[in-house]
Amino acid sequence: MSDAPKPTPEMDIMRLLTDFRLPAAPDMNSLAAAQRRNFEALSAANKVALEGAQAVARRHMEILQQSMTEMTSAMQGVTAESSPQEKAAKQAEMLKATYGRAVSNMQEIAELIQKSNAEALSLLNRRFAEAMDEVKGLLNKPGG
Repeated sequence: MSDAPKPTPEMDIMRLLTDFRLPAAPDMNSLAAAQRRNFEALSAANKVALEGAQAVARRHMEILQQSMTEMTSAMQGVTAESSPQEKAAKQAEMLKATYGRAVSNMQEIAELIQKSNAEALSLLNRRFAEAMDEVKGLLNKPGG
C-alpha cells in the first residue's frame, strides 16, 4: 500500500486553483484612452443625430410656411372663380398638387432622417471596430 494521501475534493480544488493563471493586469492607460475614445465617438454620434433632428425641424417649418402661403394664395384663386364648376375644378387641381407636394416633402424629410441616422451609426460602428482591434491588441501583448 502507498503512503500517499488519498485525493480529496478539497485537494482537487486546490490543485485547480494552483494551476489557474490569471492574465496579467491590463494596461490601465490604454484602457482609459480606449474609454475616452468610446465617449468621444458617442458624443460625436449624438451631435450628428442632434444636428440631423434640427435640420429636420427647420425643413419641416419651411414646408409648413410654404404650405400656408400656397394655401392662402389658392383660396384667393378659388374665390375668384365665377361658376361652381370652375371652383370645383380649381379645388380638385389644388388638391392634386397639394397631395403631390406633401408626398415629396415627406420623402425629403425621411431622407434627411435616414442620412442623419446613417452618419451617427457609421461613427459608432467605426469606433466599435477600433475598440475590438484595441482589445485584440491588449490580449496579444506579451504577458497579457
